[in-house]
Amino acid sequence: MGEFGLIELLAKIAGQLKDKSVLIGIGDDAACWRTEACAQLATSDSLIQDVHFTLSTTTWRELGWKALAVNLSDIAAMGGFPQYALVSLGLPGDIEVASVAELYEGMAELARLFDVSIVGGDSVGAPVVILSLAVVGKAQTTQTVLTRSAAAPGDRIAVTGYLGASAAGLAMLKKGLEFDKETAATLREAHLKPHPRIVEGQALARRGVKAAIDLSDGLVSDLNKLCKASGVGARLFTNQIPVHPVVRRSFGDDSIELALSGGEDYELLFTAQGEVIDKVRKAMPCPVTVIGEISAEPKMVEVIDEHGNEVRLEKEGWEHFV
Repeated sequence: MGEFGLIELLAKIAGQLKDKSVLIGIGDDAACWRTEACAQLATSDSLIQDVHFTLSTTTWRELGWKALAVNLSDIAAMGGFPQYALVSLGLPGDIEVASVAELYEGMAELARLFDVSIVGGDSVGAPVVILSLAVVGKAQTTQTVLTRSAAAPGDRIAVTGYLGASAAGLAMLKKGLEFDKETAATLREAHLKPHPRIVEGQALARRGVKAAIDLSDGLVSDLNKLCKASGVGARLFTNQIPVHPVVRRSFGDDSIELALSGGEDYELLFTAQGEVIDKVRKAMPCPVTVIGEISAEPKMVEVIDEHGNEVRLEKEGWEHFV
């Protein structure tokens, strides 16, 4: 099919997403869209074959969904609205056209849920599959942007949804673990088709939350990043962590470590005073659980078990350069 034939095919798939603000989409030297007076947000992320995924355990459609989802999750963590996506592909020469089309179908499926337009990108030959996406969005107002640097002593630490299912799904796929059909499907979707908390992030911003981060590298690891940016410390209580029920049932004693350091849950961790969290709970379409507290002294996150003892973890989360 060649590069230009492939671009035409992918443009046709992405072109199903209509946005009147887009003036020029895929096919020119750059995308073009109308802007408005607002604070804009931008993020980018990359997935590399045999580093972040393997084609033996991931379908092309799942890969497309996840590649966009991890970027949308960053916009969610800022309380924003995602608008446009740029997709750059590195592809070996023996990849079938149908596979790349499925990849784009996965991205397009998720993009439609949040009115995101795929407006351009690039495609090059590469020794392995490389997906590099950038997403542009907007904030509700300049005053409502959620940041990592706004946590304050006395804040409670809370998290949306449940934790540990993505890491459990990865363990299932890598180790060939066998579960009943429903459990296997739940864990697979948690790892390969995460649902970015866009609506939830916007709800946090509207109700007075100032500090947030999405859980990509692991609960403890990501909370440490937030604490460092804010110049504070934190304590987590293991008996309050909302471990996914399927993970608790299937992985037993290992489930708490999967929730603490497994990563890729793409839930939102945020901090606020108790009365703000009460307002958030009433507005959320998902569970919100208080799991700890922010302290004044800047230091690494302390993890405390039900007996008041500090828990030492083998690892705190994903390390990109280890």
